[in-house]
Amino acid sequence: MNTHDQYIRLAFNAVSRAASLAEDAEDAAHSDDRRNQAAPLAAAGALWADVARSYTAIAEALPESNLGDPTED
Repeated sequence: MNTHDQYIRLAFNAVSRAASLAEDAEDAAHSDDRRNQAAPLAAAGALWADVARSYTAIAEALPESNLGDPTED
């Protein structure tokens, strides 16, 4: 696995965390007992979304692997 692929994997993992935190924030927003946790969970999810965008931008700047592509030398 090359560096490009590693950053794609990191971005995927960060998106997964962002989505999970968004779901937690939504659940907390609809709960009388956890409503005060909704904003911090949403903020954490937004941060992970920013991290995912950063990893994606880094991956786009790196060369992709040519392994297995018969058209590339």
